[in-house]
Amino acid sequence: MKNQTIVKSLLSARWAALSVFLFFGGMCWIATGIASEAGKIYVGCEVCGECHEDEYQNFHTYAKKVHSYDNIMKMKSGLSADEFKKCLECHTTGYGRPGGFISVEETPNLKYPGCEVCHGPGSLHAESEDPDDIVGNLSIKQCENCHNAERVADFDYKPFIYGGAH
Repeated sequence: MKNQTIVKSLLSARWAALSVFLFFGGMCWIATGIASEAGKIYVGCEVCGECHEDEYQNFHTYAKKVHSYDNIMKMKSGLSADEFKKCLECHTTGYGRPGGFISVEETPNLKYPGCEVCHGPGSLHAESEDPDDIVGNLSIKQCENCHNAERVADFDYKPFIYGGAH
């Protein structure tokens, strides 16, 4: 009887450990970009550039936001931790979303806002090359996620969809 109790306790402990492992393992899996909503993850604009060379070069040549992470780093000392995190939403790729920017150390390819800020996570499109697997026809609505009156009252911006990058 005592041996059965010990075996049951060991099995319960194993199941508990396995459950904890699967839960936290799954959370890490999501946080590192292996899984996300609808099976799409952020891959970084270098992946986009493999097929869309001209667009990639134009974006890196003409888009001011390509280096906007550097701008918020210059201002970081004057911001609270919450204010800085709010900046990351627009000045990186996918911050706060499954598979998006976590940190420079963990997700360096998502440090700057790239193609996927406007076009959405690109993993499925990069694999399938199907235009339906990415946001293709952009409108001012995508721009307004970051470029809204609250955030850009101090400067006049021209949405990149009108700037000739594509």
